[in-house]
Amino acid sequence: MPSSTAFTRRGFVTATAGAAGAIALSPLLAACGNNAGKGGASTKTGIQSALPNFKPLSGGVTPDIPVVNGVNGAMTDPGFLTYPTNLVHTVTGPVGSGGTYTAVGPSWNPIPSASNSYYAAVNKALGATFNAKPANGNTYSTTIPPLIAANKLPDWLHVPGWLDPTFNVAGLCGTKFADLTPYLAGDAIHDYPNLAAIPTGGWQASVWNNKLYGIPSYTAGEPFAGCLFYRKDILDAKGITPNVKSAADFKALGQELNDPAHGVWAFDDTFTYLQQVFKVPLGPVYIEDGKAKSTSEHPQMLELLNFCYGLAKSGLMHPDALAGVSASNPSRFQAGKILIEGGGTGAWNDGDAQTGQSANKKYTRMAFPLFAYDGSTPTIGLTASSGWVSYLNSNLSPSQIKECLRIANYFAAPFGSYEYNLIHFGVEGVDYTMSANGPVRTTEGSNTAANNIYNFFGSSQQSVYNAGYPDVTKAYCAWQADAAKYCYKPAFWNLNISVPDQFSKVAAGTEVSDAQTAVYHGKQPVSSYQNTVATWKKNGGDSLIAWYQKNIVDKGMS
Repeated sequence: MPSSTAFTRRGFVTATAGAAGAIALSPLLAACGNNAGKGGASTKTGIQSALPNFKPLSGGVTPDIPVVNGVNGAMTDPGFLTYPTNLVHTVTGPVGSGGTYTAVGPSWNPIPSASNSYYAAVNKALGATFNAKPANGNTYSTTIPPLIAANKLPDWLHVPGWLDPTFNVAGLCGTKFADLTPYLAGDAIHDYPNLAAIPTGGWQASVWNNKLYGIPSYTAGEPFAGCLFYRKDILDAKGITPNVKSAADFKALGQELNDPAHGVWAFDDTFTYLQQVFKVPLGPVYIEDGKAKSTSEHPQMLELLNFCYGLAKSGLMHPDALAGVSASNPSRFQAGKILIEGGGTGAWNDGDAQTGQSANKKYTRMAFPLFAYDGSTPTIGLTASSGWVSYLNSNLSPSQIKECLRIANYFAAPFGSYEYNLIHFGVEGVDYTMSANGPVRTTEGSNTAANNIYNFFGSSQQSVYNAGYPDVTKAYCAWQADAAKYCYKPAFWNLNISVPDQFSKVAAGTEVSDAQTAVYHGKQPVSSYQNTVATWKKNGGDSLIAWYQKNIVDKGMS
């Protein structure tokens, strides 16, 4: 989701393989502690009855690159080549009714003072007092649990998806978090047009225990784990136009590019993003012939590990990648030390282009079109539509909940709207000045408006805009449109599953993930990984899969 306006933490998380984790093993939207530790998930019928009815927003700005509908419900994000000059209003009439609300969300930027002109301008537009309380994102996991334990939750709390288990979101839904189903399910959401325009997948990721509790942020119409990138400018200079259709082609290209004598290697760490190439099922558990199975022992996982072990041993990978050394700034890719890497789509943006071209004016990041290991038709799994969800306190009255939803509707105004501009950049002349490429923050705005704190409590479908780099937007949107033809929904897509307490450690699969790393870094053979998986199964893995079978698959929840 390259965009100059996208939240930086999401861009960081999706741009790094390490943060994305081993796709096949990391639990997808899993938590522990629901139903007194028994675990569970929503039913298909329950989810459908809780979901809002999607309604595209009318009267918004027309994108330069429109949304493309793909297969299996995928839809690309709208693309903009220039910043809109005629901002439209998407919210009419009063928003707030004078209420005061405290909202806590994470921030990875310097936290501004509680009293500033930016906050004041937003509150004036809202007609309510929204007391934003950004908390240090690096310590968020330890800041919030004491508030939960002391029953001192704010009126509005944002929970990044990876912290669902830590905060026991499954247990908080229905006890501390308000049920939003009566206010948003079906056509009820049409009272909030900007919220109604959020793709349905974002709302599905906010359903727990058959009820809608959360308000999604940063929802993608076509959420992908990532892709495989190459340095187009360097390959162009070598006269190479890559035509990669299989894993063999991929390795052959690497052999052609590899030049360690001059400090250049073909590959960085690509294991995570080769999983879709090798058709490893997305998620920790897959279903075959009605039976739940662990992805860790899928035949294609072994095929992939064999391939990656061969890459590691062939001298085609940068030594720092093999050592697990994180990339510095500029990255090995930007510095031209490696020419092919895997990464989240958030890496493909104007910031990357600006950094790369500051050292090399021809720097160009490009992604390979999807391909399959054996040259067959490729596939790409859809990840969770939103991993960023906020929740309202159950102590709020119905009228207060409605007021908060009107506020969320304001926050969810789309790119190119007056409301979006205010929420993201503040007041012109104070917090930003307008340039040919859109708003440029002043010193004041950089100190106050750069947090994007409001979007943790409501935001529109992601849009693609790269200030000053329209070619980046064109390339990404073209890649996304092509990928939309090959999407599939993995087992348990957007399904919040709370795993019983006794499986919390085995569900994490840390030892299996570590064994994978040892193989694709060339330190251990595939047989070592198989031994680790066998031990994992014996120590609870088989019981976990049996629990999935009995409580999720057999009950028709998948």
